[in-house]
Amino acid sequence: MSEPIAINRRNVLLASAGTLLAALPLGAWAQSPFLKPSPIGGTGTSLTDFLTGGAPLRLGRVRLDLPVLAENGNSVPMTLSVDSPMTDTDHVKVIHLVSERNPVRLMASFHLGPRSGKAEIASRVRLAGSQRVFAVAQMSDGTFWLGLADVVVTLSACIDES
Repeated sequence: MSEPIAINRRNVLLASAGTLLAALPLGAWAQSPFLKPSPIGGTGTSLTDFLTGGAPLRLGRVRLDLPVLAENGNSVPMTLSVDSPMTDTDHVKVIHLVSERNPVRLMASFHLGPRSGKAEIASRVRLAGSQRVFAVAQMSDGTFWLGLADVVVTLSACIDES
């Protein structure tokens, strides 16, 4: 008989992450570039198709600011804003922050609503080398908007040791 598994926070998180990853469609696992062939409405199953359910992406309304040159990929400052009045009828629902080259491409998802006041986020991210970072915002009317930024990283972080 095997030993019982201890119920602690780490084991619960690992089990729930495994369940979530098993539920992802095969297209979300693809190691091809984030968008095919361009950041605007790529074809085929890609991470954007997974995030948007196949809805078209529009360029604009989302402003993603990263430094053009980051000396260290372990802590890169990032600001993100979406042009929205944040009213009951017109607001940002979710913003997904996606990396083109990190081992885990979906870096963060921010859930907002009309009570958020402003659709602005300031944080720091880890980047595995020079790449393009994408922000996909889902609006309350069901549209998806895209913002992107290119960053050159001199010292990479989160390297996948394969």
